[in-house]
Amino acid sequence: MIIHPNFDPIAIPIYGNFAIRWYALSYIVAFMLFIWLGRRRIKAGNTVFTHEMLDNLLTYGVVGVILGGRLGYILFYNFQEYLANPLAALKIWEGGMSFHGGFLGVLAACFLFAQKHKLRFWQVMDFVAPLVPTGLASGRIGNFINGELWGRVTNPNAFWAMGFPQAQQTDAVLANNNPQYTEWFLQYTMLPRHPSQLYQFALEGMTLFVIVWWFAKKPRPEGQIAMLFLGGYGLFRFIAEFAREPDAHLGLLFFQLSMGQILSLPMIILGLIGFMYFGKKNKLSYPI
Repeated sequence: MIIHPNFDPIAIPIYGNFAIRWYALSYIVAFMLFIWLGRRRIKAGNTVFTHEMLDNLLTYGVVGVILGGRLGYILFYNFQEYLANPLAALKIWEGGMSFHGGFLGVLAACFLFAQKHKLRFWQVMDFVAPLVPTGLASGRIGNFINGELWGRVTNPNAFWAMGFPQAQQTDAVLANNNPQYTEWFLQYTMLPRHPSQLYQFALEGMTLFVIVWWFAKKPRPEGQIAMLFLGGYGLFRFIAEFAREPDAHLGLLFFQLSMGQILSLPMIILGLIGFMYFGKKNKLSYPI
């Protein structure tokens, strides 16, 4: 079993409690990749977007990601706690972001951006979709460095098994209720787990990027690129969740599915229906 390196979450100490954390850097890298890939799309031509519009779109997107991600986490994952202590919602530095909430925030941001620049909503979404997966990949690396969002317990002899020192308290509770886990915990002082952050990096990050980027290189019916991203993310997230430890206060819900899987199912269904619908309704569309 491999032991997680237990990185210091602080990447660059500055003064006192003020520091730049790895997770913050993962967001910065995500936004830089968005701009770099966006400029590559603009340079390739066949788009109405300019560099100035791209920079403006990033501003909209950043606000949408942060506000939507935070509100999504509060509503989908921990509503009762924040209902009891509303001011805790402002403590973003303590963590607690939801992709599905961030996604809804980005949808709203792209709608407002399209209205301002007199563009069609799906025209904007088709331009944005190929730029997003690398940012998701960067975020998952940030999760891995922090040793958070670890995976479910697995066999210590599996080549992927990893012990997370950050999970020791959770592991101790599980070990008390399972003789096999007790044996492993006494041997390793932690339980072997899936490094699910790396699975998500590979699936909803890099694999999804390759698929959507390749698909977007040729003229496609308007809306199809966005729908491919929507359904692809939902599918890869649904798969990865089988290895990811569910949130402790939620556990597994309907049909033994996690909250992440339940939220991903509509994305898969809408993505598939939308992909077929736009394929029949719209002709090949350029520029975007």
